[in-house]
Amino acid sequence: MSLTLTAMSDSAVTSGQRSGSREAQGHAQGPYVSVITNRTTNLLIRGAMLFSVGVFLALVLNLLQVQRNVTLFPPDVLSSIFSSAWWVPPCCGTASAMIGLLYPCIDRRLGEPHKFKREWSSVMRCVAVFVGINHASAKVDFANNIQLSLTLAALSIGLWWTFDRSRSGFALGVSIGLLATLATQLLVYNGVFQYTSPDFLYIRSWLPCIFFAGVITMGNIGRQLALYEYKFLQEKSHQD
Repeated sequence: MSLTLTAMSDSAVTSGQRSGSREAQGHAQGPYVSVITNRTTNLLIRGAMLFSVGVFLALVLNLLQVQRNVTLFPPDVLSSIFSSAWWVPPCCGTASAMIGLLYPCIDRRLGEPHKFKREWSSVMRCVAVFVGINHASAKVDFANNIQLSLTLAALSIGLWWTFDRSRSGFALGVSIGLLATLATQLLVYNGVFQYTSPDFLYIRSWLPCIFFAGVITMGNIGRQLALYEYKFLQEKSHQD
């Protein structure tokens, strides 16, 4: 009889330990799965927001270029509302989303979190300066293209120094700016659109400066959105 009771108690303890371990595993996996789900959702939300900002800026800035006859599209591809080819806003929106998501990812990989001027007012000023640089390239008359290019280069570097100052940001801005310039060269070469007064092969010599400033701007927006996601996850982990 005593042996039977001992066996029953041992089996009860064993089953209790198994159920306890299962509950512990469930509690351990639950927050992990929740965090992954939240990160995926936040990533999609940030990508959609960056895409929308890129589309809006593309419509506004390309309108300036077309109105001043800096860029010329074939008449049959222009939209009567936005004065832009249909493919320009989606391409700019996609590029903006990729850049805005890439910047905070590179910061995490390098272990160098960007903490310089991390507030929305600074991001809005950065956007305003970028729009001003693009506006200057379209409407301000300079004596020659070299003077215009040097001025825009100084303004673009000044934008990076004022709102970024990170080595990774500068390197990404230069790299992506050069790739975007090469892609534009190919588009112009294939007759998709053209510039009225090209002075650097098929394009304008100041175009890399505009791309550089745009990359820095979208990188700042992406970093600011990622900062809010990081704070949200930290608060949620403390609550759990």
